[in-house]
Order: sequence, then C-alpha cells, then structure tokens
Amino acid sequence: MSSGIVYLVGAGPGDPALITLRGMECLKKAEVVVYDYLANEQLLGYAAEAAERIYAGRVGGGHNQDQDEIHKLLVAKGGAGKVVVRLIGGDPFMFDHGGEECEALRNASIPFVIVPGVTAAAGASAYAGIPLTHRDITASVEFVTGQKRNDKRESDIDWERLSQGDGTVVFYMGVTNLRRNMQCMLEHGRSPDTPVALVRSATTGCQQVLVGTLADIADRAEECGLKPPAVTIVGGVVALREKLQWFDTLPLCGKKIIVTRAAEQAGEFSARLAARGATVLECPTIRLVEPENWQLLDLAIRELPGYDWVVLTSVNAVRFFFQRLDTLGFDARALGGCRVCTVGPRTADRIRSYGIKPDLVASDYKAEGVVDEFSRLDMQGSRVLFPRADKARDVIPRELKRMGAQVDSPVAYRNVLPERLPPETLFALEKRSVDCITFTSSSTVQNLAAMLGEELMLDMLRGVAVASIGPITSKSCRDLGLKVDIEPESYTIDALAEALERHFT
Repeated sequence: MSSGIVYLVGAGPGDPALITLRGMECLKKAEVVVYDYLANEQLLGYAAEAAERIYAGRVGGGHNQDQDEIHKLLVAKGGAGKVVVRLIGGDPFMFDHGGEECEALRNASIPFVIVPGVTAAAGASAYAGIPLTHRDITASVEFVTGQKRNDKRESDIDWERLSQGDGTVVFYMGVTNLRRNMQCMLEHGRSPDTPVALVRSATTGCQQVLVGTLADIADRAEECGLKPPAVTIVGGVVALREKLQWFDTLPLCGKKIIVTRAAEQAGEFSARLAARGATVLECPTIRLVEPENWQLLDLAIRELPGYDWVVLTSVNAVRFFFQRLDTLGFDARALGGCRVCTVGPRTADRIRSYGIKPDLVASDYKAEGVVDEFSRLDMQGSRVLFPRADKARDVIPRELKRMGAQVDSPVAYRNVLPERLPPETLFALEKRSVDCITFTSSSTVQNLAAMLGEELMLDMLRGVAVASIGPITSKSCRDLGLKVDIEPESYTIDALAEALERHFT
C-alpha cells in the first residue's frame, strides 16, 4: 500500500482559536488525529466525523503511551496510506518530541510536514500582559525546560550564564521543580527581588496568574496549590503586568459555560463567549436532520409560483429550504413571484445571501410577532408556504388561517436527539465546575432532560446559573423544574451573550 503523510501540527497554547490557518486546514482533511493532553479537545471537532481520534497524552501524571509506541503508531498509520495529523500542544519543535517523531518517520520513509504553532511562552506572556522583551528593560529572552530527562542525574542547564544579567527567562514544565529552579538562579547570582510570574492553563478561561519574586514564588505556589500545566516567567518584564494585563479583566474570564445549541450552530455563540474570556463547553442537545419524507416540501417547491408568501422563521429553515431547492434543480429565481417574510436580522441576512431582499422582517422573535406583522395586512385568500421544523409551534399556520389565508406548512428539517452527550461536559458537571448553562430553544432543554433524565439533570445543574434566550424557552425550563437566572430582553444570541456578561459582572 502506498505511503500516506503525517502532519505535525502545533495546536497552540490552549485557546483553540490560536491554531494557525494551516493547522486547521490539515485537521479538516485528516483521516487520523493523534493528540496529546495539552491540545485543546475542542479542536478535534474540526476533523471529519469519520476521522479516527487517538489519545496519546498523559493519564494520572504519566504518559498514556510511551514515546516509542507513538513513533510506531505514526509510522503504522502513515505507512497504511493515511493522512495523519499529530496534534501537539504549543509548537512541535519547542520542548516537545516533534524532532524525535520526525526522525522516526524519516527512518521509515514516511513523508511528513511541520506546521508551527503558537508556543506556550508566547501565549502565556501575551495573555498575562507580560512582554517577554521590552526596550527599557531587556533585549534578550531564553527558553529553558524546567524538567530534566529521567536518565540524566544532573541538569545540563548553564545556571551561571542563565542567572547573570537582566534577560527574561521562561521555564517550560517547571512547576514540579519550581523551588529547585528558583534556588539555582539565586545561588548563581540572580537578585532575590527579581519578579516572577507563573501562568497556568494559559490563554483559556481557566488561566491563573501568580506573581511573586525569585525568593518567594515557590512558597506562594505551594500555598495556593498551583498545579501544572504552567510556565514560569522570570525577569523585570513581569512588573509590567500591573499595567498591561487585559485577559484577566474580561467579564467572563474564569467562567465555564455550557452551550447546548446544535453542533453546526454552536460555534458562533461559543466564539462570542470565548471573546469575553469564558471557557466554553459545547454540548449539542439537538441534531438537525432531513425530514423522513420530502414529498410535501417537494410538492410545495414545485408550486412556488402559486404562493403569495414564503415564511422562514430561522436560519435553519433557510438552510434546509434552499438545500432542497437546489436538489430539485431550482434556485432563488423560483421565489420570484413570492413575497418573503423572515424573523429577525440574522434570518434576513441569510436570505439576502441568496440574493433575496425580504419583504417583511418580524422584529419580535416569537411566532406571535410574525402573526402580529401579518395582522396589519389583508391576508384573505393569500396562499402561504411555511417550511418548518417538525416540532415547531402551530401558532403561525393556525392564526394565518384565521385571517383567511391558505397555509401549507411542510416539514423542512427535524430536531432529533444526538447519540450521546460529550464526556468532557458530563465530567465538568459531575465535578461541579460549571458556572452556567445556556438554552437557545425549548428543544435544547427538553432534549437534555430526555438524554439525562429529569432527576439527574436537576441534580447536575444544582448551583449552575441557567440562561435562557427568551420566554418560551424559559417556560420549558421552569416546566422541568429549573430556575431561570438569565433572560435577555431581545431573543438573540448577541443579547444572550450581553446578558451573561451583565449577570457575571
């Protein structure tokens, strides 16, 4: 069998948005992803659903697989003709085993490509507000491993050179040996007053920054129980954090928030929360799929010239309706004789992307808002097409019929339960480490209750703030026994993100 290729991709320091465009491109075409424990697991969602995912990180402080086994795995998968992505936290060639893995691949004649990543030092210093160099403080920076290989009795670090002058020193993986490393610098001449910062879980919503001096940072770390992964930054530049810190001041920094939207919709909302500093766990409780039968929608599409109005109440309705339009050989011109009603600016923008300017945009995001807009028009004898979700409320067709309209409401897509909930979300709920859960439709909360069971859901969400996008979703929450803590005045994800910010600040 012909040889495949292995991409050694730097996953960045923690924030999944910090992976490079090249790295993301590789992930999307991967057939096998071999990832370590410092690579954010959210990145695995960008690989194809059929891609094999293999964890090769740490379990209980030790490696899940030793390095020789990882070499054999990469060679075997690449040699079997697979496109393999070796996803490595930070950068493959910065205090990692990327060089060794490349040697193993070269010895086996397996082609490989290196995709650099944002290394931990760069990410930690930037998100902590600590420049590694500064014209008025230091022009040099050194990167040092804070650990030594198990087969080395003595450190090969030149402590004498490292401790002299005013250069910045960054220790990777240095928490375990923090006291020894700081003591070595003191013994070789570095001032005990030199500022030091420990940055843990850098660039994520769980980031912690502990500041001290060379003389007391080890005591401070022990007192607060700071654990790996963390980098240690030593030097006068650390003092600039007091003026330059920015990430820690974001309104949702340190908050862990669950997003329950459908997988294809969650990304945009998650990005809004992450930009405010939150750690986001995507937990889709909805899977959007095609109708069991297209017959009624197909019939309506073929009769589009006979309709006066087409009502599209969500981005999903637009997406599935136009996909089916395309499948049947039609395009936007098929709606040339119809007027179009949408709900809210996002659905209006989506329909505009097809070259159609909506004739009516309901500003109220409830079905009642659409009915209110039509109540101002003469609907007697009008023919209306309302492509809908299978579980949509019957308010629109019922009320339009009362106004004298003929309404056809074929199912354009179905809302079904996902096969399972993400294990990392369940783990976070079990650990009681979640601050907030968001629901953007009645289905999201009802499906969560169906998947967990009502009693378990209520137990797991005890002490967790519940955020609902609007009154209908809030009623569904309360019907299941949940107390709604956050509800925006406008029923949009933008307004919900702003309401979360207000709540937590």
